[in-house]
Amino acid sequence: MKILLVEDEKKISNIVKSYLEKEKFEVSQAFDGMTALDKFNSENFNLIILDLMIPIIRGEEVMNIIRESSNIPIIILTSKTEEEDKISNFEIGCDDYITKPFSPKELILRVKALLRRSTLKSNINLNTLTFKNGSLVFNLDSKIVKLNNKNINLTLAEYNILLTLFKNTNKVFTREELINLVFDEDFDSFDRAIDTHIKNIRSKLNDNPKSPKFIKTVYGLGYKAVD
Repeated sequence: MKILLVEDEKKISNIVKSYLEKEKFEVSQAFDGMTALDKFNSENFNLIILDLMIPIIRGEEVMNIIRESSNIPIIILTSKTEEEDKISNFEIGCDDYITKPFSPKELILRVKALLRRSTLKSNINLNTLTFKNGSLVFNLDSKIVKLNNKNINLTLAEYNILLTLFKNTNKVFTREELINLVFDEDFDSFDRAIDTHIKNIRSKLNDNPKSPKFIKTVYGLGYKAVD
């Protein structure tokens, strides 16, 4: 799982990063609010650890902006200890709150507990399927796909192709197999039409075919989903 660590004190950030990496988490560091938002908008994360007293854009505003589009778990890390501060940040949308000075071991325990709760919550709805550590969600009733809690505007054909691939993660499908599985029997098309659909899906997921996070081309064979 990948964590965005937003802390302007580099010594503290590096210590926390080291503890997280020992627990096999992937960590991306940001030392100011602007960088944090840029990384959040360009990468996939499972949890954010956010200091409030950071430069350029304060932590409270960073959290406000993120909460406009995402319910990703957020742990506030701060020296503010007043009850009013804690209440206001829970009202904005943080999921947990830990004050400085703190024990890195306690922070790790809180991270793990919050990720467990988040995973359980995402699996409550039996009419959804989740992949990529919960960042990619299919609603089987509405046929809506969300990536990091943002709707991805797919056509029905694109939805069916993507769902077929991810329901069979790491299985390679030929173009002909995808046509037979996804479309009606009287669907009149040539197999290269699948390439166009895949190209459109990748564009909507911001998936780089040279370094794919979602759909990998298996040259000479077809495509497979990467979870």
